[in-house]
Amino acid sequence: MPVKNCKHFNGYKPCGKNYTCDNLCPEKTIVSKTILIIHLGAMGSVVRSSALLRKIKSEDSSSFVIWLTSSSVKSILEGHSAIDRLITLDFEGLLKLKNYFFDRVFVVDKSQEAVGVLGFLKYNELYGFVANPKNGAILPASKESEEIWELGIDNHKKFFVNKKSELQLIFESFGFTYQREDYWIELTSSEIKSSKLRKEAWLKMNHKKIILGINTGCSHIIPYKKLTVEKHLDLIKEISQNFPYLQIVLLGGREDLERNNAIKNSIKDVIQSDNLSGLRDGMISVNACDIVISGDSLGMHLGIAFKKFTIAWFGPTCEQEIDLFDLGVKIKTTLDCAPCWKRSCSQEKMCYDHVELEHFIKAVEKGISFFEPTRDRLLESNI
Repeated sequence: MPVKNCKHFNGYKPCGKNYTCDNLCPEKTIVSKTILIIHLGAMGSVVRSSALLRKIKSEDSSSFVIWLTSSSVKSILEGHSAIDRLITLDFEGLLKLKNYFFDRVFVVDKSQEAVGVLGFLKYNELYGFVANPKNGAILPASKESEEIWELGIDNHKKFFVNKKSELQLIFESFGFTYQREDYWIELTSSEIKSSKLRKEAWLKMNHKKIILGINTGCSHIIPYKKLTVEKHLDLIKEISQNFPYLQIVLLGGREDLERNNAIKNSIKDVIQSDNLSGLRDGMISVNACDIVISGDSLGMHLGIAFKKFTIAWFGPTCEQEIDLFDLGVKIKTTLDCAPCWKRSCSQEKMCYDHVELEHFIKAVEKGISFFEPTRDRLLESNI
């Protein structure tokens, strides 16, 4: 008889784990709880929330985990060993969700789209956020979620009172005890191989010893989380002068092609990673680096996820919300009005004008001192 409550059983074709479906199958895994994570975006936040998978699987390895996300973010999580179903928010995805009864639902996003999904679901326990049926406003779904919700509507508390990382706040809002579980993003074996080959090629190109990746961009939502082209040029010249054995690689996505071209055209020795081959290829490039410099963006989160020495600079956003897991340095703007989380700014001088290059140099020096005795383990660090 087939084992109908095995997580690999689908009911319409063999699962591919074994020739027969019965209690003797060595791959048999009886589902204990069915869990849904609703996290649609943004990309960097999804990378950060991957730490939830460590907690969920450590507490119950036989849980059946479904992650609902947006189509633009899906590729980050594809093939993840801890996600049993990866579903995108579209009509077909909502139909699929109708087939389940969830023991626990975790809503990470404070958005009407995310909480709106709840109307399509059958579930027992809900954590995170819901909507006020009178006006659609976002509300905490449980007592555990009140703290993170209150920070979202009180700038003073968020900017100056709160000392917890965003991960700790998320974990506690879901009823978990946070033990600094770190990010869990996976590359395939072929991607890890590609990353090694890319690293070797970059090092041979100019006979360098260490790869320093600089993520030059950020999302369009808060554009002041990235340095200007001119500031990047000054930074690269300063780093090259102080550390001539470093190979600098420009990281970024399609939206960063123009600025990376401008930097490359001004400084010939830098290497420009491929901006046009998609998100997974960009992940391979980040993993090929030893040290990563980035604003508070996807590049920073990937650097953290792949356990690179991450030098993160902060302007409009809150540095205390980011945990580098003792593997990096934070650099903060000295501008008095930061953080602000504003999407537009009329200041004559911006956040990035108040970030000292000497702080980057000291951070790079610290990264080099960490990297040198641990060279062999860096590329496999994401496993």
